Amino acid sequence: MTSKKQNADFLHVGEKLLAWYGLHGRDLPFRQTRDPYKIWICEIIFQQTRIEQGLQHYRNFIARFPNVQTLAAAPTDEVLLYWKGLGYYSRALNLHKAAQQILEQHKGEFPQNYDEILALKGVGKYTAAAISSICFGAHIPAVDGNFYRVLSRVFADGFDISSSSAFGYFSSLALRMMPEGKGGTFNEAMMDLGSAICRPRNPLCIDCPLNKECLAFQTGKVQDYPVKTKKQKVQDFTLSYYFVTADEKFLIRQRGEDDIWKKLYEFPNTTPEELKKYITTENKSLHKLTHRNLTIHIYKVELPETTILTELAQKENFIVSTLAEAAMKSFPKPLENYLNDLGDYF
Repeated sequence: MTSKKQNADFLHVGEKLLAWYGLHGRDLPFRQTRDPYKIWICEIIFQQTRIEQGLQHYRNFIARFPNVQTLAAAPTDEVLLYWKGLGYYSRALNLHKAAQQILEQHKGEFPQNYDEILALKGVGKYTAAAISSICFGAHIPAVDGNFYRVLSRVFADGFDISSSSAFGYFSSLALRMMPEGKGGTFNEAMMDLGSAICRPRNPLCIDCPLNKECLAFQTGKVQDYPVKTKKQKVQDFTLSYYFVTADEKFLIRQRGEDDIWKKLYEFPNTTPEELKKYITTENKSLHKLTHRNLTIHIYKVELPETTILTELAQKENFIVSTLAEAAMKSFPKPLENYLNDLGDYF
């Protein structure tokens, strides 16, 4: 820890942040509630979705599943359908399982203890800290990328955020700034400052309430922070699908629990050799996941008779679907795009 940081008044910085938040905090629908269920849903949605993109999805999801009981009782396909457009469908599956977990282990009452919240399926340290601090007053920082970025810059701290000890290090730093009894508000303020002002690129330092205290700003080194030395390698994969169709019907199946796109629907990824003579077109697209680059080939197999389609479905345990029926199911984005394009002339 640098001597300048040792001399910093941590609590003063935290109080300035709260004062700014009181005047400039975002007026968001989930900020008007302390219902842990709704805070949980919003935290999961907005982990990997921008606020402006996810707000209507949040409203729709809460309208259909207003509490733990309705979410736990819903069919998996319906939960996935209401998640459509948000991506990272494993989040929806984990929400569904965690709701059932709350029914079984907590009699339908959302747990109030940090450790019990952390034990829910799909809930990590950040989400557990956010819920327990915002809803139940826990004095725990909800450390995420915003915390890493803001604290690294304010204190010109070169601690490697890709280190396994980064979470604990920045948690202890944030605790020194967090005013007593203001854990939830402090976490919300840090979220807003990190997303609106202290952005990864093109930060609005002139508008920042902490620019007088920010050592990175004062020394002209804002873009040097945070420090991250380890980068996860991106892997390249190629996937092939066969859109097997006849009489405006086609074959689909539901994926299992393994690997990517759990429980989503897809086209067959193989087709009998004797049917390949009916391939009419090939569609190639690129799709990027967090640590994977996918090259996807979709071959359209136009069969001359519907009976061939139905026999193949029975033999290989596929579902025969129409576009209207497929619209009520969730597909990986590249396949959903393919179906949407088909809708114009299929």
